[in-house]
Amino acid sequence: MHFNELGLSEPIIKALTAKKYAEPTPIQQKAIPVLLEGRDLCGIAQTGTGKTAAFALPSLDYFARNPRPTPIKGCRMLVLSPTRELAAQIAQSFRDYGRFLRLSVETVFGGVPVNKQIRALSAGVDIVVATPGRLLDLIDQRAFTIKDTEIFVLDEADQMMDMGFIHPLKRIAKLLPRDRQNLFFSATMPKEIEALAGQFLNDPVKVSVAPQSTTAERVRQQLTFVNQAEKQALLHIVLKTEEIDRALIFTRTKHGADRVVRFLEGAGIQAFAIHGNKSQAQRTTALQAFRHGHCKLLVATDIAARGIDVSGVSHVINFEIPNVPEQYVHRIGRTARAGADGIAISFVADDERPYLKAIERATKVKPEIVPLPENFLEAVRNLPKPAPQRKGPSQSPAQQAKRAEGQRRYQEGQKAQRGAPDKARRGEGGHRGEGAHRGEGDGAGAKKNFRRRRGGGGGAVGTHKGAVQRTGAPRG
Repeated sequence: MHFNELGLSEPIIKALTAKKYAEPTPIQQKAIPVLLEGRDLCGIAQTGTGKTAAFALPSLDYFARNPRPTPIKGCRMLVLSPTRELAAQIAQSFRDYGRFLRLSVETVFGGVPVNKQIRALSAGVDIVVATPGRLLDLIDQRAFTIKDTEIFVLDEADQMMDMGFIHPLKRIAKLLPRDRQNLFFSATMPKEIEALAGQFLNDPVKVSVAPQSTTAERVRQQLTFVNQAEKQALLHIVLKTEEIDRALIFTRTKHGADRVVRFLEGAGIQAFAIHGNKSQAQRTTALQAFRHGHCKLLVATDIAARGIDVSGVSHVINFEIPNVPEQYVHRIGRTARAGADGIAISFVADDERPYLKAIERATKVKPEIVPLPENFLEAVRNLPKPAPQRKGPSQSPAQQAKRAEGQRRYQEGQKAQRGAPDKARRGEGGHRGEGAHRGEGDGAGAKKNFRRRRGGGGGAVGTHKGAVQRTGAPRG
């Protein structure tokens, strides 16, 4: 089957041809005809199967056939994403597929100036791709409304649940109009996700291209049992012995990701970290360096497991295996994309064995056990010290200098502002008021002079009650 057999409009076919896309993936073959009919859809497909095009192409076709003005401070289509990276990638896909349509696409997520987003949305937008938190912030500020939404997409629903977005999602559901088309996508469909789908969908068609919690078939899975403290040495050996084009290295914590990067840099190995504590500029810089091949190693927490769509990832290394089986599926789904082969290597410490058993039960796959290499103990003894903590990749020397200059100017401005009242307190002869010279204790004199001036008198001490009591002058 080819895309031109699905009934998509000519501008979309032209854009797909320009990207050299000819044959739809299984999820696209099943979802696109249903969505072109205007039905609600519940799609189950693991990452890397083409879910984005499955909902983007029929939605763009709808806009091509039904042009109308965008609602003020609103949108015609809303796509919710769990992470900033995934939101940015979805928005770019809409721009690519809709390049021959006159449609506006904007992203709404944290980490960037909110006023810039408000200005971009003020006249109305065709398609908005958002994360739930920032979307609700704009709605609460009355800078945006979703009451005119015609198409609503909830992508990576299971990740939304894992990240604690259940209550924001329920609130968003109440703000949407009743008359809309709903698209619900998830890599897995446990019972709680199915219950969430029921709040959004109306008589949906269900399509699935993979059983629950299945791993990509073209991924060769391996694991090595190793002490937690010795994982860094094992990682260095793997990076030297494996033929790696690009590798994603996953940790469970943000601190752990930064620590891995510092050890790699201490050994002269370039790597960037991407996680929630990084600024949006740092995350974008790291991801772009990884995508364009300037850096072969990207160390990430699970926040990036759904938001990284980079071709050519040959290896996924689980420095620490996840405690949720579904996260394992999403992690290794970053490799073996678009028909390529991939390798997933997991380092398993003793306290992680229960996590491994849960993963094996959920995926029904037992990874190949690889023993520790012969030179492992020597590698542990000779492990280089970690590099000192540094600024993120977005802080180039020029940027650091510019920031330091800005801080210096700010401090000088603050000093100037603090100095202005001091000059105002000086007398005509350039001396401070008499209370300051008499040393009446802890700045009392300066305070007294200030209050006398407010009183407007000639400086009589008796005009200030507290001063009368201190000097012993009679009340009067």
